[in-house]
Amino acid sequence: MDTLTRMQAYVEVVDAEGFSAAARKLGRSKALMSKYVRELEDELGILLLNRTTRQFSLTEAGQLYYHSSNEILGRIRDLQESVREAGSGLKGRLRISAPRSLTDLEIGLPIVEFAAEYPDITLDVNLDDRLVDLVEDGFDVAIRISRLTDSALIARKLSGFRLIVCASPSFIQHHGVPQNPRDLTQYPAIVDTNWKGRNNWIFLDDQGREMTVQVNSAIEVNSPEVTKRAALAGLGITMVPEFSVEHEIRQGSLVSLLEDRVPQGSGVYAVYPHRRHVPAKVRVFVDFMAKWFRENADAQE
Repeated sequence: MDTLTRMQAYVEVVDAEGFSAAARKLGRSKALMSKYVRELEDELGILLLNRTTRQFSLTEAGQLYYHSSNEILGRIRDLQESVREAGSGLKGRLRISAPRSLTDLEIGLPIVEFAAEYPDITLDVNLDDRLVDLVEDGFDVAIRISRLTDSALIARKLSGFRLIVCASPSFIQHHGVPQNPRDLTQYPAIVDTNWKGRNNWIFLDDQGREMTVQVNSAIEVNSPEVTKRAALAGLGITMVPEFSVEHEIRQGSLVSLLEDRVPQGSGVYAVYPHRRHVPAKVRVFVDFMAKWFRENADAQE
C-alpha cells in the first residue's frame, strides 16, 4: 500500500471525525480505514491519533501531519485538474468585473482581444465602478484600479498609473492655484465616490510622508467620467487617474496641480479569490492581460 493512499485515508478519518464515518463516505470497511492509519503510523514511527473506545483526538504530530497532508493532496488535485483542462481545451463561462472608467477608454481593448483569441470561453463582463465582492457576487476575476490592500485576494499588477489633481484653466483663473495640499480645504472639490477615501485625499507632506486632506465636496458622483466633465465645466478641483484625463491634460483643457505632492504606487490589478485550484480560464485571462499591458507600455516608451 502506498503512502499517498494511507495519507488520503488519514485525512478522511480526521475530516469525518471517525473511522466509521470515513468508511461510509468512501465505501470501504472500518477495519480497512483503521489498517491504513495504523500502517501510516508504523511507517512514520509516531502516533498520529490518540484512540479510545468511543472517540479519538489528534496528537501534536497528528495535527502537523494532517495540515501538511491536506496541502499536499490539494496540490495533487490542482495538478490533476490542470491536466484535465489542458486536455479538454479552454472553455466555459468567465465572469469578469471591471470598472466602467477603464473599459470606456482605449485600455479596455484587451478584454475584446481576449474574447477574439479564445472563442470557446464565454465572457460575462460586468462594468461597474463600485468595488464588488468577488466571492459573494460570483465573479471569477476582477480588474481593479487602486492601491490594493485586500489580502484575501490573489492580485497581479498589470500596470502602474499616476493620480492627477486637476482643474480647468477657467477655474484656476477665478480661484487661483493651490500651493499646498492643505489649501484644498478652501476650494470646491469634485469627488468620485467610487474611491475608498471619498473626500479624504492622500498627499505627501514636506518630509515626503503621507497625509490626509479632507476636501469640501461641491459635487459627489460615482462616475469618473462625470467627475472629469464637471472639472472641465470649471466646477471644482478633482483627483482622478491620469489615464482618464491624459488627453485633456495634453490639450490644456485641464491643468495638473500639486504634482510633487501626489503619492504614487497605484496600479491596475487583476484579482481573484484564493482557491485550492485556480481555473485555467482565469490563469490564461490574467496572463493575457499582463502581456497586453506590458507590450503596450513598451510600445509607448
